[in-house]
Amino acid sequence: MSIPHSVKTLLFLILLGLTTASSALAADAVAAYAISDSTTGFILEESNGAKKLQIGSLTKIATAMVVLDWSASRGGDLAGLASIPDSALPIASPEGVGFGPGDSCSLRDLLYAALMQSDNVAAVTLADHVGRTLGGGNTAPMVTFVAQMNALARKLGMTRTRFINAHGLDRLESTLPYSTAEDLSKLTAYAMANSAFRFYVSQKERKIAILGGANGQREYLLRNTNQVLGASDIDGVKTGSTARAGQCLIVSAAKAPDSRQQGDVHIITPRRLNVVILGAPDRFNLAVKLLNRGWRLYDSWSAAGRPPQWKASP
Repeated sequence: MSIPHSVKTLLFLILLGLTTASSALAADAVAAYAISDSTTGFILEESNGAKKLQIGSLTKIATAMVVLDWSASRGGDLAGLASIPDSALPIASPEGVGFGPGDSCSLRDLLYAALMQSDNVAAVTLADHVGRTLGGGNTAPMVTFVAQMNALARKLGMTRTRFINAHGLDRLESTLPYSTAEDLSKLTAYAMANSAFRFYVSQKERKIAILGGANGQREYLLRNTNQVLGASDIDGVKTGSTARAGQCLIVSAAKAPDSRQQGDVHIITPRRLNVVILGAPDRFNLAVKLLNRGWRLYDSWSAAGRPPQWKASP
């Protein structure tokens, strides 16, 4: 039995209304989000994208990039060992690796621990070690390192961001760190353009070696805290949460590049989307929904010629 055209139209309008309502509910439930094209940095859609908020362990993306940039520019050996400073141990979390006094670990394995399992001690150890090589005079290594994090933010045009430590906890200092979904989109695009960073955050599990200390040499199996890694082509990036920040998440996914002929020129355009979510009650499900919506928006934006000024349809 065929459905009358008037009924089909009514059903379509109801479905459109439900879709729009669902999108509005998603925007209301999350403190802020931004969907962006990683290649150009263009924001396809955002909600409260410029609002300053706490970001928890998303901070560790900047930590990792300062370390990777230091390694590339100064020839820093990521296979070299760093000792766990006693000052880092009080901020260890129950979900962390369990580094102890006297332990040491390679910088590479510390990057895995900080990015995959969001280990605070690993982040502080990286900052302490690299800060010592960058610093001079009486400046504390952590102060030197955090200055580099903020210098990176300025370089990327993250004008509404302030880092105050390498781990992202926001209950230890009198001054609050903050960033925005739009600023973190810039940081994510920068990080995901780095092949080493992409590899670190794409791993679901990884064994690392811990040396010395009371427990002697041992291995530890890291497990990535990003529960949607591998779903919907997601190959990164990072989780974060504190009482102030709520549940935060950044995901990234790529599709096969666009390939087209324009006259005598063959144009290949990379396709990668980044989704930043700050303060969401259900960050993992929301991330997949926003990513899927992002690809639909990307297709419309691309079909329109990628105009610099573009507004998403409901």
